[in-house]
Amino acid sequence: MQRISHDCILAEEAFQKIKRPVQVTSQRASPLRFADPKVQALWRALLRFQLLPTGFCNHHLRQHFPSLLGQLPNSLTQGQMTYHLRRLRLHGIVEPIPHTHRYRITDLGLATAWFCTPTYSPILRPGLGSLLPELSPPNSSLRRTFDKLDQEVTAWIQHAKLAA
Repeated sequence: MQRISHDCILAEEAFQKIKRPVQVTSQRASPLRFADPKVQALWRALLRFQLLPTGFCNHHLRQHFPSLLGQLPNSLTQGQMTYHLRRLRLHGIVEPIPHTHRYRITDLGLATAWFCTPTYSPILRPGLGSLLPELSPPNSSLRRTFDKLDQEVTAWIQHAKLAA
Protein backbone atom coordinates (compact mmCIF):
# COMPACT_ATOMS: atom_id res chain seq x y z
CA MET A 1 0.00 0.00 0.00
CA GLN A 2 1.38 3.41 -0.96
CA ARG A 3 1.16 6.37 1.31
CA ILE A 4 0.73 9.90 0.03
CA SER A 5 3.55 12.06 1.39
CA HIS A 6 1.93 15.42 0.68
CA ASP A 7 -1.43 17.04 1.10
CA CYS A 8 -2.77 18.05 -2.31
CA ILE A 9 -5.66 19.96 -0.80
CA LEU A 10 -3.32 22.26 1.16
CA ALA A 11 -1.07 22.71 -1.87
CA GLU A 12 -4.07 23.63 -4.02
CA GLU A 13 -5.23 26.08 -1.38
CA ALA A 14 -1.81 27.80 -1.36
CA PHE A 15 -1.77 27.96 -5.16
CA GLN A 16 -5.30 29.40 -5.28
CA LYS A 17 -4.44 31.99 -2.61
CA ILE A 18 -1.66 33.42 -4.77
CA LYS A 19 -3.63 33.47 -7.98
CA ARG A 20 -6.68 35.22 -6.48
CA PRO A 21 -7.11 38.90 -5.61
CA VAL A 22 -6.27 39.61 -1.99
CA GLN A 23 -7.49 42.19 0.51
CA VAL A 24 -5.48 43.05 3.62
CA THR A 25 -7.37 45.47 5.86
CA SER A 26 -8.54 48.12 3.39
CA GLN A 27 -5.85 47.46 0.78
CA ARG A 28 -6.51 45.33 -2.28
CA ALA A 29 -4.11 43.66 -4.69
CA SER A 30 -4.76 41.95 -7.99
CA PRO A 31 -3.96 38.25 -8.39
CA LEU A 32 -0.54 36.85 -9.27
CA ARG A 33 -1.62 34.68 -12.21
CA PHE A 34 0.81 31.87 -12.96
CA ALA A 35 0.88 32.30 -16.76
CA ASP A 36 1.01 36.11 -16.77
CA PRO A 37 4.33 37.20 -18.34
CA LYS A 38 4.64 40.08 -15.85
CA VAL A 39 4.22 37.70 -12.91
CA GLN A 40 6.78 35.28 -14.38
CA ALA A 41 9.17 38.23 -14.80
CA LEU A 42 8.54 39.26 -11.18
CA TRP A 43 9.43 35.74 -9.97
CA ARG A 44 12.67 35.77 -11.99
CA ALA A 45 13.56 39.29 -10.80
CA LEU A 46 12.97 38.34 -7.15
CA LEU A 47 15.34 35.40 -7.45
CA ARG A 48 18.12 37.87 -8.27
CA PHE A 49 17.68 39.51 -4.87
CA GLN A 50 17.36 36.46 -2.63
CA LEU A 51 20.87 36.65 -1.18
CA LEU A 52 21.12 40.41 -0.62
CA PRO A 53 21.59 40.87 3.15
CA THR A 54 20.08 44.37 3.10
CA GLY A 55 17.18 43.45 0.82
CA PHE A 56 16.21 45.37 -2.30
CA CYS A 57 14.32 48.53 -3.13
CA ASN A 58 11.97 49.78 -5.83
CA HIS A 59 14.92 51.11 -7.86
CA HIS A 60 16.69 47.72 -7.93
CA LEU A 61 13.57 45.92 -9.08
CA ARG A 62 12.91 48.65 -11.65
CA GLN A 63 16.36 48.11 -13.17
CA HIS A 64 15.92 44.35 -13.72
CA PHE A 65 12.18 43.77 -14.21
CA PRO A 66 11.71 45.49 -17.63
CA SER A 67 14.55 43.57 -19.29
CA LEU A 68 12.84 40.31 -18.31
CA LEU A 69 9.82 41.54 -20.27
CA GLY A 70 11.95 42.48 -23.28
CA GLN A 71 11.76 46.20 -22.48
CA LEU A 72 14.46 48.78 -21.88
CA PRO A 73 15.73 49.24 -18.31
CA ASN A 74 13.89 52.02 -16.48
CA SER A 75 11.05 51.88 -19.03
CA LEU A 76 8.64 51.41 -16.13
CA THR A 77 7.81 54.29 -13.84
CA GLN A 78 8.42 54.28 -10.12
CA GLY A 79 4.63 54.18 -9.65
CA GLN A 80 4.29 51.04 -11.79
CA MET A 81 6.98 49.29 -9.73
CA THR A 82 5.29 50.44 -6.52
CA TYR A 83 2.09 48.79 -7.78
CA HIS A 84 3.91 45.47 -8.33
CA LEU A 85 5.71 45.67 -4.99
CA ARG A 86 2.38 46.30 -3.28
CA ARG A 87 0.89 43.22 -4.96
CA LEU A 88 3.85 41.14 -3.83
CA ARG A 89 3.65 42.54 -0.28
CA LEU A 90 -0.09 41.97 0.13
CA HIS A 91 0.25 38.40 -1.18
CA GLY A 92 3.00 37.74 1.38
CA ILE A 93 5.74 37.28 -1.23
CA VAL A 94 7.89 40.16 0.06
CA GLU A 95 7.93 42.03 3.35
CA PRO A 96 9.16 45.52 4.13
CA ILE A 97 12.30 45.89 6.21
CA PRO A 98 11.31 48.13 9.16
CA HIS A 99 12.47 51.76 9.09
CA THR A 100 13.72 51.50 5.48
CA HIS A 101 12.31 51.64 1.96
CA ARG A 102 13.65 48.15 1.28
CA TYR A 103 12.06 44.70 1.03
CA ARG A 104 13.12 41.12 1.61
CA ILE A 105 11.68 37.98 0.07
CA THR A 106 9.62 35.89 2.49
CA ASP A 107 9.96 32.12 2.76
CA LEU A 108 6.66 31.80 0.87
CA GLY A 109 7.95 34.19 -1.79
CA LEU A 110 11.21 32.34 -2.25
CA ALA A 111 9.52 28.94 -2.44
CA THR A 112 6.93 30.27 -4.88
CA ALA A 113 9.53 31.93 -7.11
CA TRP A 114 11.74 28.83 -7.02
CA PHE A 115 8.81 26.63 -7.99
CA CYS A 116 7.02 28.82 -10.54
CA THR A 117 10.06 29.98 -12.48
CA PRO A 118 11.49 26.61 -13.53
CA THR A 119 8.12 24.97 -14.19
CA TYR A 120 6.53 27.54 -16.48
CA SER A 121 9.11 28.48 -19.11
CA PRO A 122 10.94 25.20 -19.73
CA ILE A 123 8.11 22.74 -19.01
CA LEU A 124 4.56 24.08 -19.31
CA ARG A 125 4.93 26.54 -22.19
CA PRO A 126 6.77 24.19 -24.57
CA GLY A 127 4.79 21.18 -23.37
CA LEU A 128 1.43 22.80 -24.04
CA GLY A 129 2.75 24.17 -27.32
CA SER A 130 3.68 20.69 -28.46
CA LEU A 131 0.13 19.46 -27.82
CA LEU A 132 -1.67 22.00 -30.01
CA PRO A 133 -2.08 20.58 -33.52
CA GLU A 134 -1.55 23.91 -35.25
CA LEU A 135 1.71 24.60 -33.37
CA SER A 136 3.44 21.26 -33.08
CA PRO A 137 4.99 18.81 -35.51
CA PRO A 138 2.90 15.63 -35.79
CA ASN A 139 5.91 13.44 -34.96
CA SER A 140 6.46 14.97 -31.50
CA SER A 141 6.52 12.15 -28.92
CA LEU A 142 4.43 14.15 -26.46
CA ARG A 143 1.90 14.97 -29.18
CA ARG A 144 1.69 11.30 -30.29
CA THR A 145 1.15 10.22 -26.68
CA PHE A 146 -1.65 12.73 -26.10
CA ASP A 147 -3.25 11.83 -29.45
CA LYS A 148 -3.22 8.18 -28.37
CA LEU A 149 -4.71 9.13 -24.98
CA ASP A 150 -7.42 11.15 -26.75
CA GLN A 151 -8.25 8.18 -28.99
CA GLU A 152 -8.45 5.81 -26.01
CA VAL A 153 -10.67 8.16 -23.98
CA THR A 154 -12.94 8.73 -27.00
CA ALA A 155 -13.19 4.96 -27.56
CA TRP A 156 -13.96 4.40 -23.88
CA ILE A 157 -16.72 7.05 -23.98
CA GLN A 158 -18.21 5.50 -27.11
CA HIS A 159 -18.12 2.07 -25.49
CA ALA A 160 -19.84 3.47 -22.37
CA LYS A 161 -22.56 5.05 -24.50
CA LEU A 162 -23.20 1.76 -26.29
CA ALA A 163 -23.43 -0.10 -23.00
CA ALA A 164 -26.03 2.32 -21.62
